[in-house]
Amino acid sequence: MGVLMATLMVVAFLWIGARGLSARAEPGRIETFVARTMRRLAIPRHARELKNPIAKSPEIVAEGLAHYADHCAVCHANDGSGKTDIGRGLYPKPPDMRLAATQSLTDGELFYIIENGVRLTGMPAWSTATEEGRQATWHLVHFMRELPKLTDDQIERMKALNPRSPEEIRQQIEEELFLGGALDKPAPHSLPHKQ
Repeated sequence: MGVLMATLMVVAFLWIGARGLSARAEPGRIETFVARTMRRLAIPRHARELKNPIAKSPEIVAEGLAHYADHCAVCHANDGSGKTDIGRGLYPKPPDMRLAATQSLTDGELFYIIENGVRLTGMPAWSTATEEGRQATWHLVHFMRELPKLTDDQIERMKALNPRSPEEIRQQIEEELFLGGALDKPAPHSLPHKQ
């Protein structure tokens, strides 16, 4: 048995040495299976069995949407696909949260992942260790259940709630000053590009 393990380790090191470990690569089926198994094992049984203590309502889902747009969408995308500049650069990639691999998790599992993060991934622990923070996480869980059926209007509303870079804020201020007559001309970077 020891010789088999040693042989497998040598083969793994040779394979990694020949191919490298790029964050651009998509994980294979075996790696995905191992990662999901490890994630499941990392969540205590009592956490998996937790039920969302907050009753679902349109207001709660709207609060979850706003929180998600401001805190989560930068990696997970407004639609939950994970297709963002940051998401594409992470390894493993953020999951498409609209799909069964995420939607089949219990409310308790989703809550635990948000609060405690997932080691060896880009998913940080977001717990504030406050009751207000726990409630916000439960609101997110309700919203995450809505991801597979988001409307175009909801996604547009989320875009307005997404964080903006300092450059985007500066450009908006300059454009507003120009349109209000406070500037003679817009800054060159805010002019439309000729094609």
